[in-house]
Amino acid sequence: MYMINVSEAAQEHFRRLLAGQEDENTGIRVFVVNPGTAHAECGVSYCPPDAVEDNDTELKFEGFSAFVDEDSAPYLEEAEIDYQKETTGGQLTLKAPNAKARKVDDDAPAADRIRYYLESEINPELANHGGQVALTEFTNDGIAVLQFGGGCQGCGMVDVTLKEGIEKTLMEKVPEVKGVKDVTEHAAGENPYY
Repeated sequence: MYMINVSEAAQEHFRRLLAGQEDENTGIRVFVVNPGTAHAECGVSYCPPDAVEDNDTELKFEGFSAFVDEDSAPYLEEAEIDYQKETTGGQLTLKAPNAKARKVDDDAPAADRIRYYLESEINPELANHGGQVALTEFTNDGIAVLQFGGGCQGCGMVDVTLKEGIEKTLMEKVPEVKGVKDVTEHAAGENPYY
């Protein structure tokens, strides 16, 4: 099993692109810029033989190789690359659920697992409304104490988001979580989205 799942359609697309390269040994590079941050972005580029580094991970596919640099590798676990043919050409998609937060083991401390799920699942949804949430404390009695920011601060829907979305997700994913508590001063915030 590869760290990156490349669909058959995407493999065919890469073979077609690489066939036009001068050097037949050119592969592709899959990378993450700003890995492990809220600003992480994934990319794919050509990788000529002279650009391959000694510590790169090589993933061999039929007709080409994909290379991943050492810094990007942990953030590309469970990544998927697909290609959808469209009437105007096609669309290459790269989904990397661990790009913004490095995947943690199931036996990692509860606070680390909470932070991982906040960054990988919850904050991308909140970002659609200009918001984010962070863990400030995980108490001995299993309460995840959260601080909202951005568009969430001052939002009238924050209680619903907290209980119906965040609490349910964290309790499902991290069994040690018994509940969540919001310590944000919402009266101080202004939410332009509501």
